[in-house]
Amino acid sequence: MTSQQNHVFLIATPGIGLLTPTVEFARRLVDRYPDRLSATVLLIPVPQWPTIHTYVQSLPATSSPNLRFLLLPTMPPPSPDHFNSYVANVTSLIGMYKPNIQNAISADQSKRRVVGLFVDLFCTFIADVADELGIPFYLFYPSGAGFLGYELDLPVFDSQLAHSESLTELSIRGYANSVPRRVFQRTVMERADGYSWYLKHAEKFAQMKGIVVNTFQELEPFALVSLAVSAAPKIYSVGPILNLKGSAQWNPDSAQHERVVRWLDSQPTSSVVFLCFGSWGSLSGPQVREIAIGLERARFRFLWVLREPPKANLGAPTEFSNFDEVLPNGFLERTNKMGLVCGWVPQMTILSHKAIRGFVSHCGWNSTLESLWCGVPMATWPIYAEQHMNAFQMVRELELSVEIRLDYHDGIDLVAAEEIERGIKRLMEGDDMLRARVMSMGDKCRMAIEENGSSYELLGALVDELTKTVV
Repeated sequence: MTSQQNHVFLIATPGIGLLTPTVEFARRLVDRYPDRLSATVLLIPVPQWPTIHTYVQSLPATSSPNLRFLLLPTMPPPSPDHFNSYVANVTSLIGMYKPNIQNAISADQSKRRVVGLFVDLFCTFIADVADELGIPFYLFYPSGAGFLGYELDLPVFDSQLAHSESLTELSIRGYANSVPRRVFQRTVMERADGYSWYLKHAEKFAQMKGIVVNTFQELEPFALVSLAVSAAPKIYSVGPILNLKGSAQWNPDSAQHERVVRWLDSQPTSSVVFLCFGSWGSLSGPQVREIAIGLERARFRFLWVLREPPKANLGAPTEFSNFDEVLPNGFLERTNKMGLVCGWVPQMTILSHKAIRGFVSHCGWNSTLESLWCGVPMATWPIYAEQHMNAFQMVRELELSVEIRLDYHDGIDLVAAEEIERGIKRLMEGDDMLRARVMSMGDKCRMAIEENGSSYELLGALVDELTKTVV
């Protein structure tokens, strides 16, 4: 690395679904343009969230001459009792690290030319640091362009939501169809604790020099055109940005991973439905029992990732010590030849296995892109955050998924076993056209990031923009 090389900093919210794409974006930047850019990813330690902590701790060992990972000093986290929402808690946590972030970047400015700071959707206040240091700042947006349009418009239609409870649908740039209010984030619908933080972050989006989005033109053409003609900052769609190795490289439970892969190896090709609700996804006991009944009735081979709900406010799901405690009596014995219940596994490894035919998913954006990359159709079962909007987009806008639910909220309603059985059968048995569309989009995923692909070209345009800012 020469002293004249251009350098960028990146920082992400310490959550698997947010941090992982930021890390992979940094890798893609320096791998594609090693002679033009180097990068530092600043890492916020989170020992209170074990799975994320394991991932964060593993990253510095993967540093290279052009990419380094800097673990910031550990600070006591804000008390979860002070907040009732994840976004308020994590925004407060990130804000505590602002002096450390500023010190790390300013120390580097004396050694090399820092040409950009990338922040994610909950780190937007760190853009103030870039402003103070005279560095261009960009938003790295790990979700899709449709939801980005929704967040950019949130300050605009805030008053509509406040003064018209009877308003059931809204027209939002990024979506060709009117969006039902019922698929908005629960925090937004109820204007609950944390809503003001969503608004503050969304208002910051428009102040960025550019927005890098984890999507590609072939997947979201309508949304990207809608954003391009607006007054929003310049949009760079450079996805799909995925960790193709998944958590297999750092997940401490390698024994379980090996057990699951061995079981899949013994199943017929394209025969298994995979149920997984994300790194933060868990369901109540009554809902777990309905899934078990629905699976047993559907009579398809299944792999079910089942995790215990958090025991503390704003805590993370944990692993069950005994699945019998939550499953119907005798379920494991009755289904031992057709299915496997397990804890968290490397999702990308599972989706790419030849035995997998369908994916019942929470519709997190990373999971959505992974399912498309692997050509595995999804059945939508969103739980929190932007997942309901992703589910709406995949089912109604893009026709790339089947619906179990679009507006599910655990603890408020229950998806009955009959509905689950019906959704799984539609996913596993029906609509060859849907399966063909998903397979075709998987091919387009790969083409987008290859030389001359749409995302490849826009990544080059972003690097040109970064490097030309230096006189």
